Amino acid sequence: MRRGTTEDIESGYAWGRLAVSLLLMTIGGSGMYSITVVLPRIQADFGVARGDASLPYTLTMIGFGMGGILMGRLADRFGVMAPVLIGACGLGLGFVGAGLAPNLALFCLAQGLFVGLLGTSATFAPLVADTAQWFDRRRGIALAICMSGNYMAGAVWPPIIQHFIDSVGWRHTYVGIGVFCFASMVPLALVLRRRPPLQPAVTAAAQAAHASARPLGMSPGALTALLSVAGVSCCVAMSMPQVHIVAYCGDLGFGAARGAEMLSLMLALGVVSRLVSGWISDRIGGLRTLLLGSMLQGVALLLFLPFDGLVSLYIVAGMFGLFQGGIVPSYALIVREYFPPQEAGARTGTVLMATLFGMALGGWMSGVVFDLTGSYRAAFLNGIAWNLLNMTIVGFLLLRARSLGLVVPWPRRARLAA
Repeated sequence: MRRGTTEDIESGYAWGRLAVSLLLMTIGGSGMYSITVVLPRIQADFGVARGDASLPYTLTMIGFGMGGILMGRLADRFGVMAPVLIGACGLGLGFVGAGLAPNLALFCLAQGLFVGLLGTSATFAPLVADTAQWFDRRRGIALAICMSGNYMAGAVWPPIIQHFIDSVGWRHTYVGIGVFCFASMVPLALVLRRRPPLQPAVTAAAQAAHASARPLGMSPGALTALLSVAGVSCCVAMSMPQVHIVAYCGDLGFGAARGAEMLSLMLALGVVSRLVSGWISDRIGGLRTLLLGSMLQGVALLLFLPFDGLVSLYIVAGMFGLFQGGIVPSYALIVREYFPPQEAGARTGTVLMATLFGMALGGWMSGVVFDLTGSYRAAFLNGIAWNLLNMTIVGFLLLRARSLGLVVPWPRRARLAA
């Protein structure tokens, strides 16, 4: 399999490859967002409580997080085309299997194992890692574009899925998505068969310098753990509107279609937020950007409490999307800022897996809180509490960075060259 050369970096081929990666991530993201739209139908069809109906989403996100590590290793060894082909098969089998599932247990199995672990996971971390190797000076904006595919999926898929659910039912819709994912992803994967260019080796002196580093005055493991807890907490809060907005609108009498439109608006503006936050983070650093995004996310969650009219919900949903889109990419930037380059891949994967576990936990927890209280008010308050935990951790890390004079330890130019 031919490998790219240094002349291919930031070439027309690299940008074309980025466009394919963006498209693949948008298609693969169907596995993450389809369950949020179909949640009310699952609850009614299988005759289960809201918390039980939220379990498939939780299992999908757990599979997504764990699968990212597996798919990343496959990409390192065989190139990114291999995990993407596995992902095409996983999504095809998963959606078809879920659509034919006779009970909730088999539906959960199809979602967690095939859609999450073997499907959607193949179209996130491996594509992000691959993109980073085809760009140097414009690596930041390239990664922002690539990671926007995950939100593009949230903007595109919910209204499409809701339309077909209303027209032909959720089972036929799921089968159709499975066939589409397989048929579209296989030819796109073949475009990525070229291996990335070889990266310059890190010198022995640089390795020795980084080996003794204590990021923010603590052990690397301790900082990774704190970032992981922060990732879980912010995404527990983030998942409340993203997972339950469709069901929430149904409970308020507005209908599932309005909820799907709000989810689409939320995630479309999340794309804008992701790109703008990338631009901001180049200027103020990852920790400040993360704290800013977390504060704004908390404000949006608070606004869901007093405003439950149709127009006001559209506005608040849009604000939520515009505020929180840059939170997750900030973690990758923080790892690049405070850890040596040779550790960035493993530590980024660990922290991003924690954010996915947070989405999984929050989606299930919000459903359970609803079952216990009979409304989503307590679920929103629960999300706000988790968001405060995130702000506390990030604020603590930012104070340590300031006390050590390490708010942004590596200059932007050095970070791009790393």
